Amino acid sequence: MVRILVVDDNPAVRHYLRAILEQQSSWQVCDEARTGSEALERVQKAPPDLILLDFQMPDLNGLDVAQQISHLFPKIPILMVTIHLSRQLAEAAQNVGIRGACAKTDVGSIVEAVDALLHQRTYFPTISAAAL
Repeated sequence: MVRILVVDDNPAVRHYLRAILEQQSSWQVCDEARTGSEALERVQKAPPDLILLDFQMPDLNGLDVAQQISHLFPKIPILMVTIHLSRQLAEAAQNVGIRGACAKTDVGSIVEAVDALLHQRTYFPTISAAAL
């Protein structure tokens, strides 16, 4: 069973992501965090197999959190899910150790991205110039 930590400040989004992820029979959301600092605590207590991480949170942003987690636990893949996906953010995410990024609204890409990361691949969809 793949254990996934979902990090997002919005409870409705956490519920939505959990519902999408748990449709896969071998995936389980083992924990949730509302803030970046909560995510760091959760990971240190019980490291998950994969982390879904929001970019915009009340305390630390997703890039800061990912950088700290990647430093402590370099083997845990991190997927950034955001409504603010841009080429610039995707590049910044890669630079701090995030292995994938996708839009929260694209259910198919979330499942595809998690699967890619679990198979030691990265997932950075091509972002059109129109989206910038």
